Parts: sequence; structure tokens; C-alpha cells
Amino acid sequence: MRNQPKYNFFKNTQYALNGLKDLIQTENSFKIELCIVVLLLPLIVLLETSLSNKLFMFISLMGMPLAETINSAIERVVDLVTLEHHEMAKRAKDVGNTIVFLSIGIFVVVWSSILFDIFIL
Repeated sequence: MRNQPKYNFFKNTQYALNGLKDLIQTENSFKIELCIVVLLLPLIVLLETSLSNKLFMFISLMGMPLAETINSAIERVVDLVTLEHHEMAKRAKDVGNTIVFLSIGIFVVVWSSILFDIFIL
């Protein structure tokens, strides 16, 4: 049997908000990415570009904090299992960091190409 309460929309929303609060309180990388999101979201609305470009920009922007959330979850589970140095623990954490790295790369490529198209071409 799973160690999980019966689904309840309001309780599950509270769990998600608790997780968000914890990330904001404990993860500096998440705070930085959240500031980037807050600063760049208005730019998406203000730029004169196609709706599809705006959607690509939004998705790539939101991919960074999403990846950071996944990375934080991986790191916490690994730390729960062992605080000792273990090669598999290191590899799991490295994969989590790769998720963040790739999301930042996607963000840079998408935003650079669209902004280049708007302002240079």
C-alpha cells in the first residue's frame, strides 16, 4: 500500500505551496531563477513578436525554475538516503545539475534567437 493520502485538490495545492515556500526559503539558485522569471515575464508581453515566439519564450523561461525544482528534489532524496560520499549519490546529483544546465541552455538559445530576430533582422 502506498504511503499517500487520498487525493484532495485543496490539500494537494497546499502541499505544492509548502514546497514552493520551502524552495524560496532554502534554495539560492531557485531564488535567482525566480527573480529572472519576475523580471522577464513582462518583457514577453511587451515584445512585438508572434504568439508562438512568446509561447517559446515563456516555456523556456519557466523551464529553468522547473528544472531547479526537480534538481532540488533529487538532491533532497539523495541526502535522505545518505550523507556520506557515495559514487551513485554523486552521479544522481550530477544528473540533477545537468537538468538545470540543459534548461538554461535551452533558455539562452530560444531567447537569443528570438531577440536577434526582433532587434537585428
